[in-house]
Amino acid sequence: MKFEDVLLEVNGFGRYQALILTLSFLGRFSLPCHFMLNNFIAAIPSHHCDINGLDTDGAFANLTAEQRRTASIPLEQDGEPSSCLMFSEPQFHLLSNSSNTTDLPAAELCQNGWVFDNSTFKSTLASEWDLVCKNKGLNKATATIFFIGVMFGALTFGSLSDRYGRRNMLLVSYILGMVFGLISAFSTSYIMFAVLRFLTGFGITGIPIVSSVLVVEWVDIEHRKLVGVVDSLSWTFGHLTFPLIAYCIRDWRWLTIAVTCPVIPAIISWWWVPESARWLIATGQLEKAQYYLHKCARMNQREATSTKPENLALIVQPDKSGRKYTFLDLVRTPKMRQLSILTGLTWFGVASTTYGIRFNITGFGVDMYLTQFIYAAIDLPAKFLVYYLLEKFGRRKTEVGSLFLTGVCLGINIFVPKAHAAARTIVATLAKGFCGVSFGTVVLYSSELYPTVIRQNGMGYNSSMGRLGVAVAPLILLLDDIWASLPQVVLCSIAILTSLIANFLPETRGKCLPETIEDIERPKVLVSETNEKV
Repeated sequence: MKFEDVLLEVNGFGRYQALILTLSFLGRFSLPCHFMLNNFIAAIPSHHCDINGLDTDGAFANLTAEQRRTASIPLEQDGEPSSCLMFSEPQFHLLSNSSNTTDLPAAELCQNGWVFDNSTFKSTLASEWDLVCKNKGLNKATATIFFIGVMFGALTFGSLSDRYGRRNMLLVSYILGMVFGLISAFSTSYIMFAVLRFLTGFGITGIPIVSSVLVVEWVDIEHRKLVGVVDSLSWTFGHLTFPLIAYCIRDWRWLTIAVTCPVIPAIISWWWVPESARWLIATGQLEKAQYYLHKCARMNQREATSTKPENLALIVQPDKSGRKYTFLDLVRTPKMRQLSILTGLTWFGVASTTYGIRFNITGFGVDMYLTQFIYAAIDLPAKFLVYYLLEKFGRRKTEVGSLFLTGVCLGINIFVPKAHAAARTIVATLAKGFCGVSFGTVVLYSSELYPTVIRQNGMGYNSSMGRLGVAVAPLILLLDDIWASLPQVVLCSIAILTSLIANFLPETRGKCLPETIEDIERPKVLVSETNEKV
């Protein structure tokens, strides 16, 4: 007897599953906003050295702001005023001939801070704490710090969810994400903000990895791909809405508060979130599983006759020794070890490529708000395409093909001149669309590959590998200081290599979810039973 037999009796895709999917959708809205928050709060406005200190004798009194800058700030090789250098004394002869650069004294680093252009942003991290010039790396590091927190959070929540249940850890993630997110908006120093962003990432990451698994564990085989696509649309909805929110709120503190507040209704809605009956059965909590299955049957207007504890005990034999599964079980046996390596590398490649494109919203010569919106909009057809591709070609071919096409698009952009901003944006948008397909596929695919007893451990590990890829993405973009096209070359190579790695994963279309590690190590038993059911 398999859990899918019980789902068939209580209806594996009815109003109860629709409720779970809706609650999951609500709780995950804040996630993509926080993931892309750094694009706007860490934006660097146009700036130059504060030159007011040079006006010691009132020499600037009759000069315009532009004339003051001409006399005080040297020009870069491209003819633009320097953002990081200034003259120690005004060079008034430049007012009559700014091209006469002979006999100019050596410029020095800004001595009195910077003046920022507030026409686009009222306030950012850079303007708040002068994270420019020699401190520019600290500004970029905020994204990496956040995603390192996400990585450690994924490992923690994955393990704890397999030990203490999906529902409990979902609430913990909601509360931690909300508390640290709101407190970070009131940071009084960069160090305080960096620490709180780490803790926000740590806390909030439990939401997607727990809710994704919870949804998949409550639906039947036939509708797994549908709920996987619908659940991933929460990210798309968040990505679509976020640039509009950022466009209206130009202060980094209020923007942080705005993207954190949606977690509050999610905490309220948690009361109606059920525990995973599949996990309860796998851990021997048969009475609780019966309770939730009866609720499911009642809401779906079905009669449940096979949900008695003695019947549920036939689904999987719980570990009578009270054994607690850990991350070590992902590598303890040969086939689990191989599966973990392959999925981990796939998540790393998918995430680093996807966010390498997402973070580069100013690299194509188009307005950053518009670019962010375009990247989000392309996700809509991509997610609907996922449903068709999963049905037509299965999980593995969809994952491999979308990653390969992402690499092809990134490779094309290497040869498109910078002057053709529109063409580069179109090709990058296509690459982002294929990334959307690969990301939408890998989440569902991975949750189907791991057995119930360590599914959250597996998803936590995979998510942490993905967040490691996201943390690396901003560093890859910094390679443009060496060669302008080097980030595209690196991202293209990662996408192609990841497609080759994903080709070694087993197909899961039309198969029952594995319940125990033995189902992975002895797949022939599972497949023969599955074929009889399917």
